[in-house]
Amino acid sequence: MKIFKDRQSAGKLLAKHLKQYKHQANILVLGIPRGGVVVAAEIAKSLNLLPLDIIITRKIGHPSQPEFALGAVDADGQVLWEEELLNDLGLRIDDLKTEVNEEVEEIKRREQVYKQGGEPLDLNGKTAILVDDGIATGATILTAINYLKRHKVNKIILTVPVAGKDSVEKVTRGLGQFGEVIVLETPENFQAVSLFYQQFEPVKDQEVIQLLS
Repeated sequence: MKIFKDRQSAGKLLAKHLKQYKHQANILVLGIPRGGVVVAAEIAKSLNLLPLDIIITRKIGHPSQPEFALGAVDADGQVLWEEELLNDLGLRIDDLKTEVNEEVEEIKRREQVYKQGGEPLDLNGKTAILVDDGIATGATILTAINYLKRHKVNKIILTVPVAGKDSVEKVTRGLGQFGEVIVLETPENFQAVSLFYQQFEPVKDQEVIQLLS
């Protein structure tokens, strides 16, 4: 099994699978902060400095266990819920309005911080290379995919170094005929993204700001 040295080396490996997009017009590389932006920056650089930007989605945590994800939300406030999980826990969507609103505010705050007041993305008619450093449950990626579809991108190329097989199937279904999925490793026994990197330090806000600038 391949273990990536770090996010930068994973980005360089992914870029080799995207050479056909070099020099093409109307293409954006979109990283999911924070770790996905480091991978995305290497791809953008390798493809002759394609425009690099971000797309932020946030998981909705359980009110008493914030790390326990019940769904994910995008900048428009649209939520993709884990409906079976909500039913099993006896929770209603109306019970989680506070958590949703807090995460939407956090998305807006991060957009301001990372983009330094830059213009909103013009996605209409673009091909989006959507990048993260790995996929665990797939909820935040699917939310990003839905956001891009709603904002009328022409095509989505989902590009990640590692993901569990179940998650790949889930996001591929979510993409449908709308794009393609490039994943370098789909291990049988997937537990956490961090286990497939030799170096997986937390990425700080300042690093994201520098990469985007």
